[in-house]
Amino acid sequence: MGRNRATLADVARRAGLSKTAASMVLNGREGTRLSAEAHQRVFAAAEELGYRPNLAARSLRTRKTATIAFVSDIVATTRFAGGLIRGALDAARERDHVLLITETQGDATFEQYAIEAMLDRQVDGVIYAAMATRRLTVPAAILGGPVVLLNATSPDDLPCVLPDDERAGRTVTTALLDQGHRDRIALIGRNRLKEDDAEVSLAARARLRGVHQALAAAGVDLLTECFCAEWLPEHGYAAMRTLLSRPARPTAIICMNDRLAFGAYQALAEAGLTVPDDISVVSFDDDPIAAWLRPGLSTTALPHEQMGRRAVEILLDGGDAEPSLVPMPLRRRRSVATPAE
Repeated sequence: MGRNRATLADVARRAGLSKTAASMVLNGREGTRLSAEAHQRVFAAAEELGYRPNLAARSLRTRKTATIAFVSDIVATTRFAGGLIRGALDAARERDHVLLITETQGDATFEQYAIEAMLDRQVDGVIYAAMATRRLTVPAAILGGPVVLLNATSPDDLPCVLPDDERAGRTVTTALLDQGHRDRIALIGRNRLKEDDAEVSLAARARLRGVHQALAAAGVDLLTECFCAEWLPEHGYAAMRTLLSRPARPTAIICMNDRLAFGAYQALAEAGLTVPDDISVVSFDDDPIAAWLRPGLSTTALPHEQMGRRAVEILLDGGDAEPSLVPMPLRRRRSVATPAE
């Protein structure tokens, strides 16, 4: 490959100029004192010959390779979080950069190997991403250069990009309050481990904080909260059955994620109740399942593509150690209505 690749010398020869003059034109250098006609000859020659710059040689001069390393745990093979990579790819492409992607599957040995291999290629910076929003330990090998954490924080005060879960908590709660739900709102998904251990989750405490902020501003208290061992459908199902067994039935439910809401839907259907005529439901994440539930589930979407894009922008343009919070938009579907009399 590359044996017959057109060189800068070929372009200069075709344009009838020196190699230095052709290089200055192709690199957009000002003050060349060359005529517009000479510029046109260089560009025409480059197009005719199919000339592409030698990036390896350029990187030796500029100490930039126009490559970014994207290191993650399980983002690449998780359909739900694939937007993180799509957003980063799009932003990198727009900035004439290439994204080198590796996934570690949580294997520390492979992670070290993969990071060293990328650093050997002289990447301009590293995006270190996590599937679940959490605090993590950043490998020492990448701390010597530009690093941006994506969907994660660390004790190292590095720039990071996070979904704005706290605002999302206020958003879903306000969606219920605006429809007239006041004294019989319940919450499914309390979990001490997720709320208290930042290495497990940053989302749980932030979402809960936003929910309570919106309720306090409206002078409303939760009817009750259900604790769940995990945020999975079976736990949402069990929690909803527990709520329905109590004398005071809620008019609305806030689920801490869409999988819990999926389970709650099943319990409501078994009890002969409908969403939203009998009970309204709101949630977080906008998992693909949310749009397929009947009725569709109103939920705040994780802005993965915007987060990936923002990580590249911060890496290339610089940013401070304050988290960059990306809003989670509310996907309004048909799971919320005014409470029945």
